[in-house]
Amino acid sequence: MSIFIILLALAIWGVVHSIMASHFFKDMLRGTVGKPGMRLYRLGYNAFSAISFAPILYLVAALPGQPAYEVPVPWRYGMVAGQAASALLLFAAFLQTDVLSFIGLSQMLGAEEQDPGQLVTRGLYRVVRHPLYTFGLLFLWLSPSVSQNSLTLYIGATFYIIIGAYFEERKLLRDFGEAYAEYKRKTPMLIPLRLLGEK
Repeated sequence: MSIFIILLALAIWGVVHSIMASHFFKDMLRGTVGKPGMRLYRLGYNAFSAISFAPILYLVAALPGQPAYEVPVPWRYGMVAGQAASALLLFAAFLQTDVLSFIGLSQMLGAEEQDPGQLVTRGLYRVVRHPLYTFGLLFLWLSPSVSQNSLTLYIGATFYIIIGAYFEERKLLRDFGEAYAEYKRKTPMLIPLRLLGEK
């Protein structure tokens, strides 16, 4: 029952999150609040996404569930080290974006809400197209102690991220056209295949 509740909560969050990110929702909201009101959209969207995800984390911690697996020492230390490296790389990838625009502060201070900004292909974005997703997923899956509830969350989040990356790339192709198409041809989506030896 716990697994079903967590998956249902994650699915509801994912649907609401996706609708709020859609052009349809933004156009409808723009018609209601006007262009000045849309300056707060990105910041509000990020805040709502974080706050509305908190109940899912609560369910994972509070609902009854059995341990799924526990990685023993010394492998445990390697996984924790991998999580630390993933967190650092996640932060580095975040800093390589337009941080103020990503958060929504640039828009609040007057930048155009519809401006797609600059296509980032440097640094970790040369290795994979979505390093934030890659290192976020690595951080999750390198957890050495996993319950049935957290495993359910990790699987659900992984599916959502992969599906979300697909739809995000459709938007990026609209925003950046051939420049993104060329970047997409040269750079893997989530797994750094070139670093793993594939050509």
